[in-house]
Amino acid sequence: MENSDTAGQKKLGLWMAMALVVGNMIGSGVFFLPSSLAAYGGISILGWIFSAAGAFFLALVFSKLSKLIPDISGGPYVYTRAGFGEFAAFLVAWGYWISIWCTNAGIAVALVSYLSVFVPVLATDHLISVLVGLGVIWLLTWVNTRGVREAGRMQLITTILKITPLIIIAVGGLFYLDPANFVPFNLSGESGFSAVTATATLTLFAFLGLECATIPAGDVAEPEKTIPKATMWGTAITILVYILGTVAVMGIIPPQELQTSNAPFADAAAKIWGNGARQLIAAGVIISTFGALNGWILIQGQIPMAAAKDRLFPGIFKKENRRGMPGIGIVISSILVSVLMVMNFTKGLAAAFKFIILLSTLTVLVPYLFSAAAFSLFSFRDKKLPKRSLVINTVIGLIAFGYSLWAVAGSGEEIVYWGFILLMAGIPFYVWLKRGEVEEVRK
Repeated sequence: MENSDTAGQKKLGLWMAMALVVGNMIGSGVFFLPSSLAAYGGISILGWIFSAAGAFFLALVFSKLSKLIPDISGGPYVYTRAGFGEFAAFLVAWGYWISIWCTNAGIAVALVSYLSVFVPVLATDHLISVLVGLGVIWLLTWVNTRGVREAGRMQLITTILKITPLIIIAVGGLFYLDPANFVPFNLSGESGFSAVTATATLTLFAFLGLECATIPAGDVAEPEKTIPKATMWGTAITILVYILGTVAVMGIIPPQELQTSNAPFADAAAKIWGNGARQLIAAGVIISTFGALNGWILIQGQIPMAAAKDRLFPGIFKKENRRGMPGIGIVISSILVSVLMVMNFTKGLAAAFKFIILLSTLTVLVPYLFSAAAFSLFSFRDKKLPKRSLVINTVIGLIAFGYSLWAVAGSGEEIVYWGFILLMAGIPFYVWLKRGEVEEVRK
């Protein structure tokens, strides 16, 4: 039997847990957002700030929840089960799991796309593109079945490499700002409130993943201390990089030009340091997507494992290999990721795939709603909690819940409609898994 010191050495420390948060939040989207925001002008910075405030309160909720339930893997699933019971927890686990492997397929496709900058054949030969994408998926699947610390070490390295080009632009670019690029402040032609709401809707998805340190809680060293720090510091670092990076890019590239840019950070680097810098940023995007894929493949085994231990997912998902990882669960999820990635390269299904990705993003917001509500519920149940702390916790929970609900509404009526159907589609699986208990009651 391993002693506690040896076991501790195999767990995620603060830096690795923080890298999981930052690495999973910063994928490929942030590298394109300045182009999407350019149509609104400088007022989009207020949208970033609004989204950042909402993300901060959500991070605060997960930080506090991780102290209440510090050493059980599952994150939002565990908190929902403790607060609202098995059925709500199943819906959270079901939606979150679907979201993860759909998102991973999208990340894999984005990674191959960026690789085509250095390997042009990937842009024209779909077979080679698919094979490279599958190779990356299964390389990282193998890494994540080797042990949580190996996956964490990979995440730490890729996170450091991915934020380096972002920081270079975010900090260095501030010295090259042209104030004229922020005039007029609101380019959209809409009211200030409408413009801020629209840009906040665009930017809020960049913060998805802030809860990631809570999910492998059982594999985190001193989780009651490490997870809150990793969640808050990881979110703070990401917010800083996002906002400074956007300000820099928008200040360097005129808004009319920025709106048509396919690689805004790379274009900004080229304007400052020449075309050679474009290659550096392209490499940064590749590393960014590689790191995000690594982090989410780690998470894709943790959620179903937590649910399987409570008999809310098939038992095969809770089986751990000799390194303590849910190897079979990770492999099953990676098979689904691979199928979806191959579908993306089938022209007729490309549009459907993009729609699934959008739906998967919505299903991540559902766990946020339940987690925020669970946090408030735990606060009310704690009879020893001082009245002042109860009021503070209630306000934090309400703001986090309100922000998540607003984010769901911002997804659009059609996406909410199909997202609801996607969640409800899991109910037959829940009934099938619980049939044994019903039979026992009847006997």
